[in-house]
Amino acid sequence: MKINLKAIIGDIWSNRALRRKFLFTLFILFVFRLFAFVTIPTIDLTKLQELFSGNQFLVLLDIFSGGTLVNFSIMAVGLNPYINASIAIQLFSVIYPPLEALSKEGEFGRFKLNQYTRFVTLPIAFLQSIGMYFFLHNQQIIGALSFVELLVFALSLTAGTFILMWLGELISEFGVGNGVSFIILAGIVGRLPVMFGQSINLLNQETVIPSLILIGISLAVIYAVVVLNEAKRKIPVYYAKRVRGGKMYGGATNYLPIKLSQAGVIPIIFAVSFVLFPQLIGNFMSSSNNPSVAGIGQFLVTVFNANGAVYNIIYFLLVVIFTFFYSSIIFNPQKITDEIQKYGGFIPGIRPGKNTRDYLQATLYRLTFIGAIFLGIIAVLPNILSGLTGARLIFFGGTSILIVVSVILETYKVVQAQLTTANYDKLQSLV
Repeated sequence: MKINLKAIIGDIWSNRALRRKFLFTLFILFVFRLFAFVTIPTIDLTKLQELFSGNQFLVLLDIFSGGTLVNFSIMAVGLNPYINASIAIQLFSVIYPPLEALSKEGEFGRFKLNQYTRFVTLPIAFLQSIGMYFFLHNQQIIGALSFVELLVFALSLTAGTFILMWLGELISEFGVGNGVSFIILAGIVGRLPVMFGQSINLLNQETVIPSLILIGISLAVIYAVVVLNEAKRKIPVYYAKRVRGGKMYGGATNYLPIKLSQAGVIPIIFAVSFVLFPQLIGNFMSSSNNPSVAGIGQFLVTVFNANGAVYNIIYFLLVVIFTFFYSSIIFNPQKITDEIQKYGGFIPGIRPGKNTRDYLQATLYRLTFIGAIFLGIIAVLPNILSGLTGARLIFFGGTSILIVVSVILETYKVVQAQLTTANYDKLQSLV
């Protein structure tokens, strides 16, 4: 897929509605970056940055806070509570009938589910804020706080999460693309100079060859992500000719495209949110005065190390599971079958109705299986290579690459769709 950046920028600027959306998105991202530097008092930022320089877990957590954790701003907890709440609500929407009914009620149902997601986000954000305090206190980055001070600390971080949610929803509603993905993308881009500097420092005489190998692998990962996002299976759909009111309709041939990866970057975001949780709990428990509890916490921190086997196996499995889960939500074979049958269409060699649904479902599962395995390998490959070679190129982290490339491609598609719609409307007005 070739992208003519100059032509796209020109088309966006010439389209008034799209130009307004892009400027609004940039303004919200600017506000977000301002909030990223509003730090919580009593934090020793020098010690915090030293801790980040040697902890891959915290770097990964900082990515999903939108780059606000390294400065420990009021948004330091980030979007993790909201992402976890979204996962919980979507899971319950599949297994709990009242929520499943709401998910099928269109705009009103989505509004109610969004409300429930916010309600669930509140306690998760509050608990994570308290856990963050104990972790930083254990690392001697923040001093002891009284009960009232701890309450204010936790409430400030919780409020920061809701501000971040609000900014993301503003982008989704009035801007371009998915707001949550854009916030995470802005955090990664904001951290690029720091991560690049750290990577350059690691290119010493002993690790230069492994590091160059990792750079080559990272470029291959970028190419693979683009291929993964663009790959699709086109299923031909024929429409029979029909006569209505003396006019003949149908007789056309269309294609039903089924993408190799229906879910895009969402499984990665979901999987990382889950796989970070044991290490977050472990850091909290390791600060306990009880030797048994502290031992369990240290065990979790050690086992779920980013370069460890357990972490990467669970990360891989979660990516595969969430890819299947999200693909089944996005692509509904029964609904597609009903739409094809409604307009008199059929797939060559497949009987309408149940056979068509089974065929679409089997095709979806086969493609999703390939896409999920591919996505899982890409997600864990940089961590595995980093562990084998000893080179720690934070700048070329697999998760960061996946998110950046996927969000850029999805945004490009949204812009192309809106430009096509605008050109079509312009042509219709001339007819």
